[in-house]
Amino acid sequence: MTNETALAQQACEACQVGAPQVSEQELPELLAQIPDWVPEVRDGVMMLERVYTFKNYKLAWAFANKVSELAEQEFHHPAILLEWGKVTVTWWTHAIRGLHRNDFICAAKTDQQLDD
Repeated sequence: MTNETALAQQACEACQVGAPQVSEQELPELLAQIPDWVPEVRDGVMMLERVYTFKNYKLAWAFANKVSELAEQEFHHPAILLEWGKVTVTWWTHAIRGLHRNDFICAAKTDQQLDD
């Protein structure tokens, strides 16, 4: 089982205002488990982002729908930008204005949607 697979096997926990953000020590360890994801800071909020490319709009759309279903299952919702042949997925935890372990779990689960 790869690190990414292990992360994807974990469950999201309910996250409230005041929940701990991922620490500076945890960040590189968690990022190593999802190597295709990039940390981005927007308006002072750290987020995880990955761009997926596809042969056409229909395949990108189908993937975006899978990510939407995942978001509903986990009750954790990313930003999803659907374009021709491309889907950009951005995870962060709104309640804590930053990254929580849930975001890394959901990023790993997003990657698994490519295999389905």
